[in-house]
Amino acid sequence: MAEIGQSPLRASTPIGIGAKAAIAAEKRELKTRWLLVSPAMVIIGLAGVLPLSIILFYSFMSPGPYAGVSFEPTLRAWVFLILEEDLFEETLGLNYAHISIFSRSIGLALGTTVLTLIVGFPTAYFIATRPLRQRNFWLFMISLPFWSNLLVRTFAIMMFIREQGFVNHVLLYLGVIDKPLSIMFTPTAVWIGLVYAYLPLMVMPLYASMEKLDFRLIEAAYDLYASRWKVLQKVIIPLVKPGIVAGSILVFIPSIGAYVTPKLLGGGKSLMLGNLISNQFGTSRDWPLGSALALFLMAMVMIALIVYVRNESGKSAHG
Repeated sequence: MAEIGQSPLRASTPIGIGAKAAIAAEKRELKTRWLLVSPAMVIIGLAGVLPLSIILFYSFMSPGPYAGVSFEPTLRAWVFLILEEDLFEETLGLNYAHISIFSRSIGLALGTTVLTLIVGFPTAYFIATRPLRQRNFWLFMISLPFWSNLLVRTFAIMMFIREQGFVNHVLLYLGVIDKPLSIMFTPTAVWIGLVYAYLPLMVMPLYASMEKLDFRLIEAAYDLYASRWKVLQKVIIPLVKPGIVAGSILVFIPSIGAYVTPKLLGGGKSLMLGNLISNQFGTSRDWPLGSALALFLMAMVMIALIVYVRNESGKSAHG
């Protein structure tokens, strides 16, 4: 009877030891993962979270007498995002200069995204339908502008669109115009510069999606007497939609916060959010307002991304 009574204890002892060993091994593995991830977390914290925390803190402070901030908590910077104070009547009214810059930045960023999509879609389709050896050459040509600095590329486009530039010379020679077009220092010049600068960011994701496209589906659609527009609308676009979305995000985000292109091509007439933020930290010396503007720009981008992610998640759930 004693042996029978002791047998369950003897049988359960190895199981208990095995469970403890498994828990200890899992803890060691978890600790190892944290040790491997910790350098990246430290870098992200120092290079990303800490500067953003400082900017957030500055946005709730008062501007210093000459520069920097005065550590007096206030909501002034956030109020002055869209409002301004009348120096004579000491009342608040809409800041039409800021509203104009906000609307111009959003409009130019959306316009850049649309135009790069219109130009980039057939370009990516052309590359995807070439033989494999030719694709590498065309991809090299598309990525070639990124081998030079954005500043250099912006100066290059200036040589094309200025009054004595290549575009006006060609149009005058062909008799299309009687006098040179004044494109420089206008929103149109900024738009052209942004499209030129960020077009490869649209072509690359589109090509990555089109490269995986099963062209037998297109042939099947033609066999079913679908028109070219129907094939594009019902077959190609739905299949390459991830590339369209990725390219649009990659173009829209840097476009709305562009600094170099609007400064050189737009002059003082076509400022965008990036230039306004730079002015607050530079000539205006209003660091709290510059911090609030920077966070406002980031918030707009994050809202756009969140709306897209939730929309896609909802479609996936219903699908």
